[in-house]
Amino acid sequence: MKFSGIVGNHRYLHRLHKSLIAAGNRTLVNDIGFKHKFSGLISEEESELKEFNDYLDNLKNHEKSGVPKGAGTDSDDGFDLGRMKRLMQSLGNPQSKFKAVHIAGTKGKGSTAAFLSNILRAQGYSVGCYTSPHIKTIRERITLGRLGDPVSAKTVNSLFQRIKLVLDQAVQLEKGHLSHFEVLTAVAFNLFAEENVDIAVIEAGLGGARDATNIISGSDVAVSIITTIGEEHVAALGGSLETITVAKSGIIKHGRPVVLGGPYLPHIELILRNKASSCCSPVISASDPGNTSVIKGITNVSGIPFQVSDIILHINRDLQLCFEAYDVKLRLLGWHQLQNAATATCAALCLRDQGWRISDGSIRSGLEITHLLGRSQFLTSEEIEALGLPGATILLDGAHTKESAKALADMIQITSPEAALVFVVAMASDKDHQAFATELLAVRRPVAVLLTEVSIAGDRYRSASLSLLRDAWMEACNDLGIKIYEEEEDRLKKHNDGNAMLLLNGGSLMESLRVGDEIIQSRSRDTAAAAGVLVVTGSLHIVSSVLCSL
Repeated sequence: MKFSGIVGNHRYLHRLHKSLIAAGNRTLVNDIGFKHKFSGLISEEESELKEFNDYLDNLKNHEKSGVPKGAGTDSDDGFDLGRMKRLMQSLGNPQSKFKAVHIAGTKGKGSTAAFLSNILRAQGYSVGCYTSPHIKTIRERITLGRLGDPVSAKTVNSLFQRIKLVLDQAVQLEKGHLSHFEVLTAVAFNLFAEENVDIAVIEAGLGGARDATNIISGSDVAVSIITTIGEEHVAALGGSLETITVAKSGIIKHGRPVVLGGPYLPHIELILRNKASSCCSPVISASDPGNTSVIKGITNVSGIPFQVSDIILHINRDLQLCFEAYDVKLRLLGWHQLQNAATATCAALCLRDQGWRISDGSIRSGLEITHLLGRSQFLTSEEIEALGLPGATILLDGAHTKESAKALADMIQITSPEAALVFVVAMASDKDHQAFATELLAVRRPVAVLLTEVSIAGDRYRSASLSLLRDAWMEACNDLGIKIYEEEEDRLKKHNDGNAMLLLNGGSLMESLRVGDEIIQSRSRDTAAAAGVLVVTGSLHIVSSVLCSL
């Protein structure tokens, strides 16, 4: 089988489609069917949210348009928190009616929020959780109560109808500057207040200091968490790792404990500790030398992989906290997720120190039940069948920075150390594509990389072009000394060069998945190699596109 590269790949795809039709499976008819299926996926519940979603779509959405330079900094260029304060005041300041855990950080916020929310629910608390972005429905961003399900459309719509006049007045007062995220945050805080949640776990959207979520007063913050610090949204957060750190440290509140995830560069940790010291805030570090987190192995339960881990925390600095759990079975995989679990556990121990009833058993249960769409997610056989790729192994992960690419590569080494890899990649245009590629390639060379494009937050405006991605991967391969082949036959003829890979324009996402599966199957037939893994990554938006087609 011949696989053309970036140039002329459409001819190959046409031949592949014809051969698949002739073989009687995975046909172009199915491709059309997927499109019809996707467009018909709007359930009755989702249709109930049409007016609310349309309202949000008419507001400024930085997830679609990108974030302005300096917008997340505590400066004249930063977002105007006064706008959010005025909106919340007009709604009766619902954010003052519940205790909150506030989470900032470059990576790991959503996972840490999920771990902590589930720990609290396992203890029997009613929990509100607010995160972003979403995978399938905007309702995923807000969970309420003791079960952790996305808020119902009926609940959101009921509140929206009651506060719409106030929102209209606020939009007019702010001369159209009120944003999609600000209004959605206000809705979430209103729902938490109306539900009378025991506690809310709230993820900052961008940075910390000027984020819309940072209107919670210090007296209402139980714990602040800063997960990791990395180079993402650099321009929006001041241009350097140091300014990013300062922006995220803006969620630390006077006298309230702060949990540091890490690990950080020494001077970055010093910035965070100095801010905590200036706020008289106790510091609890998940990366302290007395803490030990170990991955002992991978086990499969009903086809679902778990990593068996030990989490041992002995914290003796600002607070005295202790926790030991052995053989914890985590569904979220990789060293980075183990660190997120340890960070969430530190926050739970902080709450326990404040008088919240949280047992060791609830911590273990909460950690073990946690899973998230699009984070180290292996599709089930049923889901793979629905994609028309029976027998394939597909891993979805929304990694999109060099740090998360490294975490993904390390996780694959743990779960699939012998498998041939084919990456299917789509990214937003404002990411560091070459650094992302370099981190993935440095750990293990894939058989092939298929480049594609998907909508970012419902729009192609921020999607990286194929040529931009291709150049980044070419540069990364050149730096690492990896040869690139544009023809599969060339690679096989040239003594199976172990230091070469295919770089292809995969066409659409579904075409890319099919081509990737065909490459793995062809390789297995020709070389008797171990089964391969299709890894879909580069953004949560490409992950969403796959999951929404199921």
